[in-house]
Amino acid sequence: MKDRSIRVVIFDWLEEYFGKMRIFEESPIGNSRCDFFVVTDKLTGFEIKSDADSYERLNKQIKDYDAYFDQNYIVVGNQHRKSVVKKVPNHWGILCVRDEEEGFLVDVIRRAIQNPKVKRDKQMRKLWHNELTSIANKLGTPVYMGKGKTTRIKGIIKNSKDSDLQQAICEELFERDYTNYDGEEE
Repeated sequence: MKDRSIRVVIFDWLEEYFGKMRIFEESPIGNSRCDFFVVTDKLTGFEIKSDADSYERLNKQIKDYDAYFDQNYIVVGNQHRKSVVKKVPNHWGILCVRDEEEGFLVDVIRRAIQNPKVKRDKQMRKLWHNELTSIANKLGTPVYMGKGKTTRIKGIIKNSKDSDLQQAICEELFERDYTNYDGEEE
């Protein structure tokens, strides 16, 4: 299966699995590009390895995904089904998309668990300045207007509970309005 075919199948499956969600495709994360991530009450990253793909860049991608997402999944075609288990950390989930006579099927080989390496500051780099301001206001932290993004992020993190911050990040990304774009991510 090719990447595009896998995306179509997995997006339909995710709609059933997660229900209300928002998908962001082809997002830069560190030195990698995330195939897509899903926003619900957490950020979940998805790396696709189609039957035509190799694992050549996977170790670097795992490091970047682990910095940005609360959970991670690798989505593979049937050719990678057996080998993939040895290629990703135990906290990563594994999904396999296969083509059968009755249509495409998604097998859950392993469910993702909480990523122990996630960094809130990396997640917050995905936010725009107006979204950082909104989070600061919601959480009652200083806004740090006129400061650079790094300073603003450090200040908000220092003055917030992690669970409140995770919820606020997800809310901002879920409700993102592209008519209010005010700056670059990262």
